[in-house]
Amino acid sequence: MSVSQRMPAIFFGHGSPMNALENNRYTQAWEQLGQRFPAPKAILMISAHWMTHGVAVTAMAAPKTIHDFGGFPQALFDMQYPAPGDPALAARIAELLSPEVVIQDQQWGLDHGTWSVLVKAYPAANIPVVQLSLNMDQPEAWHFSLGQKLALLREEGVMIAASGNVVHNLRRLAFHAPAYDWATRFNDNIRQAIVSRDWDKVINFTRMGSDATLSVPTSEHFLPLLYVLGCHTAQDQLEIVADGIELGAISMMSVVVA
Repeated sequence: MSVSQRMPAIFFGHGSPMNALENNRYTQAWEQLGQRFPAPKAILMISAHWMTHGVAVTAMAAPKTIHDFGGFPQALFDMQYPAPGDPALAARIAELLSPEVVIQDQQWGLDHGTWSVLVKAYPAANIPVVQLSLNMDQPEAWHFSLGQKLALLREEGVMIAASGNVVHNLRRLAFHAPAYDWATRFNDNIRQAIVSRDWDKVINFTRMGSDATLSVPTSEHFLPLLYVLGCHTAQDQLEIVADGIELGAISMMSVVVA
């Protein structure tokens, strides 16, 4: 595959599952990304919502749509994203991550971290999608290193995508209120670190003290970003295609590496 055909890596700040039903500036940005690049051969998605001990990858031919949430309208539970799987890609991922053991999972499927953004970017659901789990037993630098190992997939026609939120504190949600100062500061600091390619600052975000503790009380929504940043190359541009803080404590930043 030529350099011009290298697939992008994209981090989607996914926010509420309701974005799958809504039309707003974030979902419009996701739609535009789906139209901006050539259709990938397949999509590897790292979602905040599949946390495991060890590493797993969905290896079934027809992954189910998982509705892993509660308290939302029936229309959201009725949504299906019937994208095919790609067992060959799942095996290729295991090869690239060796000697890590990568379980070829037959049970999971596509959770809302995946389909709530892909239903906007690729509504036809005709591109194979494989999910990689988050090994919660490993530190931040390890997740970044997996992104580096997976980068070769971009040369093979595979889009690497990740879904989470730079700031994600559900316990501090504030309806009809501006963003918390700590959320704004942390989001701005991470944004600047991304633009300046200061990977050490992003990986070691906990050094930002209480801003980090409040913005990332648990790491699962932050870790997917590290995979996308890890698979950048020297010739890539980094672009923030959407940003904003919703409900006081949810960052909607989306990042494109292309």
